[in-house]
Amino acid sequence: MSVQVIMRDGKPEYAVLPWEEYQALLTNGRDVSAAKPVEASDTAPGSLPTFGTLPMLREAKGLSQEALARSVGISPAYLALIESGERDPDNAIRRALARALEIEGWQQEA
Repeated sequence: MSVQVIMRDGKPEYAVLPWEEYQALLTNGRDVSAAKPVEASDTAPGSLPTFGTLPMLREAKGLSQEALARSVGISPAYLALIESGERDPDNAIRRALARALEIEGWQQEA
């Protein structure tokens, strides 16, 4: 997913994405008006998406939790824990998730 975040006073104010990706979000049954707003701590200038956005990124690619987990080499249960914020994956899993979702990668979160 290619999202551009527009910042104001150091905080994210708008997210801009290609029309086709927006339409894919709508057709996948995801109500973008009910989506969790991005917090300033989730995205900083020049930084990568956080794992809080993982479900949205996965759904935008049309992947089920099980399909993404299997492609990365982890169990669906472990992926669910990562998506819920209960587990912080190691760097190898971060890289595998980034490859599977075709994004730049994830930094180690503080």
